[in-house]
Amino acid sequence: MGTSKKTASGGQKRRAGTGPRLEPRRFVLRWVWRLVLVGAVLAALAVGLYRAVNPPTTIYMMQESRRLGGIAHEWVAADAIAPVMYRAAVAAEDADFCRHWGFDMDAIRQAIEAGGDRGASTISQQVVKNVYLWHGRNWTRKALEAALTPAVEAVWPKRRILEVYLNVAEFGEGVFGIGAAAEHHFGVAASDLTSRQAALLAAVLPNPKERIASRPSGFVERRAASIRDGAATIDRDGRAACFQGG
Repeated sequence: MGTSKKTASGGQKRRAGTGPRLEPRRFVLRWVWRLVLVGAVLAALAVGLYRAVNPPTTIYMMQESRRLGGIAHEWVAADAIAPVMYRAAVAAEDADFCRHWGFDMDAIRQAIEAGGDRGASTISQQVVKNVYLWHGRNWTRKALEAALTPAVEAVWPKRRILEVYLNVAEFGEGVFGIGAAAEHHFGVAASDLTSRQAALLAAVLPNPKERIASRPSGFVERRAASIRDGAATIDRDGRAACFQGG
């Protein structure tokens, strides 16, 4: 009896001493993986939601609203935007919009060859940045943009991408979206924009705080003329087919 108790006691001590150890590396990796999965699910829900629901605002809009004490913004449905505005925006910012899946590899190669002096962001990338992320140049934002852009391209129709783009883009200080821009600069509805007005609005997109569509400089006039030609070209050669019509 005594020997049996001694053996049992020793076994209990050995089991207590050889129990599972806390492994910090595995613990951290497990939680990182869980966070990644949660992030992926939330991202998928956000992408799916805005396919049908209009984003009420963006981080940048909220920042500018606080800074300026308010902004001008109204959402305009896709069919209430003049077709020339769609073509002008694509001609100005992303002529191969209908041909890529979110990234323009030719433009990226040209930007690299130019030493980073020219931009290579597609309209899809700009939508992701404007709607889901924040402005600024850092690797975290770029990585998130690279992950979300193909998801948006896969879930949203091309026309929806353009609709959202034109409704959240900045067209002047405190002027966001094509509805507010058309009224602010030309006193018309977005559906009544002429090809010249649409080209002028598209011409200010890279630098809306310094370029004014309603009072264009010589440079903006020349750029707008080039955009009008480009818009007509992509209409003729089929590069507008993915977003034309209903």
